[in-house]
Amino acid sequence: MSTIERTITVHWRHQIHFTEEVFASTNPLLREVLTAGRPAPFGRIAQALVVIDEALAVSRPELVRQIEDYFSAHSESLKLVVPPVLMVGGEAVKNAYFRVSEIHALIDRHHIDRHSYVICIGGGALLDMVGLAAATAHRGVRHLRIPTTTLAQDDSGVGVKNGINAFGKKNFVGTFAPPFAVINDFNLLATLSPRDKRSGFVEAVKVACIRDAEFFNWMESQAEALARFESGPMKRLIHRSAELHVTHIATGGDPFETGSARPLDFGHWAAHKLEQLSEYRLRHGEAVAIGIALDVIYARLKGYLAESEAERVLQILERLGFELFAQELVHEDDTGQLRVLSGLEEFQEHLGGELTITLLRRIGEGFEVHEMEVPLVARAISELRRRHAQRQGSVLRAQA
Repeated sequence: MSTIERTITVHWRHQIHFTEEVFASTNPLLREVLTAGRPAPFGRIAQALVVIDEALAVSRPELVRQIEDYFSAHSESLKLVVPPVLMVGGEAVKNAYFRVSEIHALIDRHHIDRHSYVICIGGGALLDMVGLAAATAHRGVRHLRIPTTTLAQDDSGVGVKNGINAFGKKNFVGTFAPPFAVINDFNLLATLSPRDKRSGFVEAVKVACIRDAEFFNWMESQAEALARFESGPMKRLIHRSAELHVTHIATGGDPFETGSARPLDFGHWAAHKLEQLSEYRLRHGEAVAIGIALDVIYARLKGYLAESEAERVLQILERLGFELFAQELVHEDDTGQLRVLSGLEEFQEHLGGELTITLLRRIGEGFEVHEMEVPLVARAISELRRRHAQRQGSVLRAQA
């Protein structure tokens, strides 16, 4: 018997650009990103297939024409292979594989090769699905993300994951494939509903809780301005949150999650299950806010986290406009077991190996545990339910 073993080292460039009016003909950023460093044999014109979230195109009817005009203005170096393709967004787009096949068919029909681009303009769910299609066509074509939600700009869209849901589990089918580039255009957030603008704030709270106490302090000082969606604070939140997420991916030692730890998913074991149980009535950010609150109270009950620190986390989530309880938390299965608890098993299975959950020791410092005591989780849920009822009662009394 004999063995041949070699270590293969791969270096990825992960670039996130911030701009405004990305499709203004006078803005060179998109052209520069698409044409930089193209290998000589592939010519000077970069070909692109553009997929747009249908709801975004409806709310911004000028967007398709702007994209077409941008490529026309730069026709010496860019080619739009077909008019922008509209596709439904939201979590529903991740619940069936045929959407991935539709993108594959477009890539094939329009001869998008490994030195061409698939550009996706939309929220995190559409970016996930199109990213999966791009990562698997020709074993990987260049994928450029232009996120259009707060959540995608400060978290999911700047990451390296792609995926769709299957077998009742979130992101069961997917890949780790860094996008060629990400371009964040703050102006694309303008038509979002308050609910969707708010949804991304929770990922900034999450990453501040486990990585950056100073950033958390700043969000506390700006909570009311953020709740009013003031431009300056929102831009700073998105930029710093994106920076913290990308820094963790690049320097955390496990960018493709081959181990059993996933600190950037603090609060997510319950959140993913709550999304499924609510049939995605709950937005991802809303479910994560509840998941963070649940784990913060659990950490306090276990004696890991001081009561004052736990209260600060709960209060900032409430000040930003999040509800910290949903009825799905108390749904039971046929055996009387809380259904949300199956999220722990699914979380462990998704990672492989032993269960690893990130909790807080203090704001700015996360740590890992490898078991969750079910009775304490149930107590934490009961506390969230009481807190929610008290807040609802206060609101009703104030309105009376």
